This record gives sequence, C-alpha cells and structure tokens, in this order.
Amino acid sequence: MSILENWHQWKDFLGDRLNQAEQQGMDKETINDLAYQVGDYLAKQVDPKNEQERVLADLWSVASPEEQHAIASIMVKLVENNGTNQS
Repeated sequence: MSILENWHQWKDFLGDRLNQAEQQGMDKETINDLAYQVGDYLAKQVDPKNEQERVLADLWSVASPEEQHAIASIMVKLVENNGTNQS
C-alpha cells in the first residue's frame, strides 16, 4: 500500500518531514514555500488516493496561486503535531 492511500500515514509522513526540516534550521517561510511546491506537484502529477486527497485536489484546482499558498500553509499547520517521532 502506498503512503498516499492512507490519510493518517500521509499526515505522519509529512509531520516527520516537517520535524526534520525544523531540526535542520529551515525557517517557516521556506517550509511553506516547499509545501506549496509539493502541493502543486501532487495536484498536477498524482491521482488522489483517498477522499481527503480528492478534496484537497479539488480545492487546489479552483484556487488562485495566493489561495494555493494558503492551502499549503494550512497543511503545514495540520501536520505540525503529527509524525512518528511525536508522543
């Protein structure tokens, strides 16, 4: 099963990557920009594997670039307390 097929595993995966970026000193603006780039790539190249991803893809497809940046920023906030290294 792909990590993209399970929403909770996907959030944990993103949370782990976010924790790694923060531990390496990456600032919030850079993290949000990378989240935007990942979101844009996923929206253009990857078929959603679950209901949550379908909603995000649909929102992304109708959003302006500014709104897409906001979606990416919200996703960063959503996974801040996720990840396999969290208690």
